[in-house]
Amino acid sequence: MIPHVKAAWYVKDYILRLRFDDGAEGDIDLGAELYGEVFEPLKDLARFREFSVHPELGTVIWPNGADFAPEFLRESLKSDVRAVV
Repeated sequence: MIPHVKAAWYVKDYILRLRFDDGAEGDIDLGAELYGEVFEPLKDLARFREFSVHPELGTVIWPNGADFAPEFLRESLKSDVRAVV
């Protein structure tokens, strides 16, 4: 089953807090992932903070077309992941 991001919040720098449909919630630092043509513009924090959650794709997206696979995001959560009840 593919995990889906249900909610996302900006924390600081390039860190987002994500909540998934399986109840897992945690922080992910995407700073090291911002390379390549579509991700380089997101190094500008103002542009990075323009993210949203796509309701059908179940992942974090940006207006310039950048997105990450929800599987990658779920696997990359910090070890302090907790289930939200």
